[in-house]
Amino acid sequence: MLVELRAENYAVIDHAIAVFGPGLNLLTGETGAGKSILVDALALLMGGKASAEVVRHGAEKAVVACVFEATPGADTILEENGIDSEGNEIILRREILSTGKGRVFVNNQPATVAVLKQLAPELALVHAQSESLTSFDQAQQRILLDRFAGISTEEVGSAYARWRSAEEKLNELVEGEQDRLRMVDLWSYQRKEIEAARLVAGEDEALETEKRVLANSEKLYAAAMGAFEQLYEGGASAEVSLRAAVRNVEELARYDGRFAEALQQLESARATVGDVSGSLRDYAEAIDASPERLAEIEDRLAALDRLKRKYGKTVAEVIAFGEDVAQKLAEVEDKDEILKGLRAAVAEAIRAYRGAAGILQVERRTAAAKLAKLAEGQINSLAMKVRFEIDLHSNENETGWTNAGWDTVEYRIATNPGEPLKALHEIASGGEMSRVMLALKVSVEEGAAKPKKKSAAPRTLVFDEIDIGIGGRAAEAVGQKLKALSKGQQVLCVTHLPQIAAFADQHFLIDKREADGRTKTQVLLLDDRARMHEVARMLSGAKVTETSLQHAGQMIAGSR
Repeated sequence: MLVELRAENYAVIDHAIAVFGPGLNLLTGETGAGKSILVDALALLMGGKASAEVVRHGAEKAVVACVFEATPGADTILEENGIDSEGNEIILRREILSTGKGRVFVNNQPATVAVLKQLAPELALVHAQSESLTSFDQAQQRILLDRFAGISTEEVGSAYARWRSAEEKLNELVEGEQDRLRMVDLWSYQRKEIEAARLVAGEDEALETEKRVLANSEKLYAAAMGAFEQLYEGGASAEVSLRAAVRNVEELARYDGRFAEALQQLESARATVGDVSGSLRDYAEAIDASPERLAEIEDRLAALDRLKRKYGKTVAEVIAFGEDVAQKLAEVEDKDEILKGLRAAVAEAIRAYRGAAGILQVERRTAAAKLAKLAEGQINSLAMKVRFEIDLHSNENETGWTNAGWDTVEYRIATNPGEPLKALHEIASGGEMSRVMLALKVSVEEGAAKPKKKSAAPRTLVFDEIDIGIGGRAAEAVGQKLKALSKGQQVLCVTHLPQIAAFADQHFLIDKREADGRTKTQVLLLDDRARMHEVARMLSGAKVTETSLQHAGQMIAGSR
């Protein structure tokens, strides 16, 4: 759900904030107040194309920002793009400089327009007067049909991933065969050289330690024996002093019990001195000042260094390199068997994919006919007279396979009698497009099959000036459809018609005023009284009468 939308120095807006709620959010106001501009600002935050022309005259930059409730899908997109999440919210911000350059931030972290476009289907679907149908391309049309049919693409997506993986492994083995054959002699030499060294992980570190000991054996022996003499053996050693101290404290403790603990501590110190002294003596006696062993260690370390220069920074890495080379040689030797296994895996993956994609194809064809009939009826109830069809093209060749099946879905419409059916993006009128989208969404939400695993739908739907060219009963029908649609998801709509405005759960007035020689636009959330006054204004014009107020009250009450 869209929680908040902000615009600063954007077109005629100096600074505006709108805090939206669930259900149906309607925006009204005088012509030119900036209603559609707010929708355009949201479209920018969904990855729309920016222009320096949107920067308010005299300002260095325009800033648009919004806050959405987070969704699991959006959080996944953020993680894939290395963007930290902000708990239960997603914050989008876009800056457009007067020079034409711009910056994008997601959760206050630098991002790109591409990230906004990835997030858009998870957060909102905007049908603005100024935008193209890029946000409702064939992929989105297929997703809408799948939602209507209750279709999940998980199985076919999994089969597609297995097929691609098996194909890549097979192609890698086949295409790289000549290169591998040329490398066999080198790999064989490398494997023999590493195996002949009989490496043990970590042995270089142990040998370095032993080398230091041997190279400094005389110093180590003198230090160890010197410490032994001072602690235990000499006439003035610590052990002799402690023994004398123990005798004196024993005498004290015999008459005063307060020294019993001190006596125990001194006995413990004597024992510690004895243990350390024994360790020092044993260490000194074990030192072997062997030139032969030192030379042997240096030769071994030199051999290890040669291997590390060639195959890895550590002995462990050299061992891993040898294992990798051995694996490559095994693959060359067992090539025929491996190829047989990979071809079998590819064949099985193809069979699984064809089965899953074929099931989707049948389900979509059945659902397409049903949705087309429902949508045509819904569209024609909105002051239009159209023919509507859903074309399903299936490319069963591997070139047409995707993780959503092999079907291409295209919605086609003829808005006037006698005209041929055309793709949706060829509809000239933005108002017609908005009504078509509203009818499609209502058809899907009201007629959807119980899903096996419900596919994600945009959390917020935005319609700009959906009421162009309609009035009377058709306008009321649009309002009813918007209200029905808003029960399942948040809806934002710009309208000029009181019949539609009466259905609002939250009613916003876009008000444009002049102050200090500049035009300023503000967004006001109307309470019940102000709302009735605004609907009355829409009914009667600039002068609100008692009759229009009564009529407005009746319309709002009737919409409930």
